[in-house]
Amino acid sequence: MNIDKNMSIRDLAVVVADHLARHGIDTVLSGGACVAIYTRNEWVSYDLDFVLMDASQKKKAGKTLEAIGFRPDGRHFRNPDTPYILEFLSPPLSVGEEPVKDVHTLTIRNRRLRLLSPTDCVKDRLAAYYHWNDKPSLEQAARVGLSQKIRLGEIKTWSIREGMKDKFPDFLGELKRLRSGKPAETG
Repeated sequence: MNIDKNMSIRDLAVVVADHLARHGIDTVLSGGACVAIYTRNEWVSYDLDFVLMDASQKKKAGKTLEAIGFRPDGRHFRNPDTPYILEFLSPPLSVGEEPVKDVHTLTIRNRRLRLLSPTDCVKDRLAAYYHWNDKPSLEQAARVGLSQKIRLGEIKTWSIREGMKDKFPDFLGELKRLRSGKPAETG
């Protein structure tokens, strides 16, 4: 599969992850790209955050990407044939303070992409909201929660362990707001 400007974020993630895996580099997709995939682009992201399962492979990953047209640009990798950028995050794979145990695999045309489960994707977005007060991340978490099967009790327990018992109701409120179709509050 060639990389082109019309390729979806999901298809690009699959191509990149599969290419890296064929060269012995194990990754898991996280962040906004997971939101885009799980919501079928209801939420748009232009960066793909891959967590390297072995930090010592960062240099090898960069060299391996050159074969599919990606070049380093600061901490990111860019390919002139796509608007998306790639970034490699160091292990461990975690959401907040919790290690991720449940990784999903998406297979398309015999290529595989490992990514956060929908539940861990929600936790990942909530971590940005909880710790940095990032409001768009709260909406992203809720959009994934509405479009995918998630384990709400696990998310509540995790929120309490993160010290965010008081902010968890914000997530429930955002789920309710999106279900009702009400616009977000501004200001």
